[in-house]
Amino acid sequence: MNKLVKTVLVLLAFTIAIVYAISGYVGWSLTHPARQKLATTPAAVGLQYDDVVLFSRTDKLTLKGWLIKAPENKLTLICAHGYRQNRAQESVPLLPIVRTLADHGINVLMFDFRNSGESAGDITSVGQYEVRDLLGAVDFVHSQPELNQKIALLGFSMGAAVSILAGEQESTVAAVIADAPFADLTSYLEANFSVWTDLPPKPFNKTILDVLPVMTGLNPQAVSPIREVGKFAGRPLLLIHGEADADISIENSELLQQAYPDARLVRIPGAQHVKGFATDRELYLKEVLCFLDNL
Repeated sequence: MNKLVKTVLVLLAFTIAIVYAISGYVGWSLTHPARQKLATTPAAVGLQYDDVVLFSRTDKLTLKGWLIKAPENKLTLICAHGYRQNRAQESVPLLPIVRTLADHGINVLMFDFRNSGESAGDITSVGQYEVRDLLGAVDFVHSQPELNQKIALLGFSMGAAVSILAGEQESTVAAVIADAPFADLTSYLEANFSVWTDLPPKPFNKTILDVLPVMTGLNPQAVSPIREVGKFAGRPLLLIHGEADADISIENSELLQQAYPDARLVRIPGAQHVKGFATDRELYLKEVLCFLDNL
């Protein structure tokens, strides 16, 4: 083997090592994001609330939340926030929606997923473990006999995907509203990791997926709403998606609707990621309230 070939092989090995080192660092950072501190409460929109503590199902992590009780007690809605967000989900913004829901007689439970806001935990799994947290929130509602036990879920982005997974697992969930869900985590990340990493799609989308399970024990293939949504067994599912969503394209909701034809898909023209409410409040609230009124 001549000197030039050896040099090329050494450079190639060094380049591969650097790529995987960067992939490992980025993968670790994505699953250990900085917590977004709570900067508001339901009092900001004139709502009375209780600070509550609940526990994830299975691993019993301590989760913090807010409970807003509506005197009419028509049903109970649990909100599920997105990646790098907290229970307030100010990117939507969520609290004005909750104000409308409470005025409409609907109880609302808002809580922080693990490793978010004020909840325990040190890893964000983008759905694999967060489904336990949402199921724990369902358990909390069941433990409160004064709350209407007709339960619906409202999730955003990651929380939307988790809501579909939790709804499939928990038969006491009457309905799910999913705002901008991904259809399958592995397929989504293979095509869109660069949205969250700012790295070139090739080779990093694949190499990050290669090292992530090794470094964290996580399995993105376990997070696949499209694989589970067909098990909803006739229960209502409302999909909401912005037509201008560049983070999680509306094609994801279209695929979910194809897999579960009973689902209703509301398209919000011009809306970017989880900006349907901010873009067209009248349409958004009309669709959500009509959906919930028909449960």
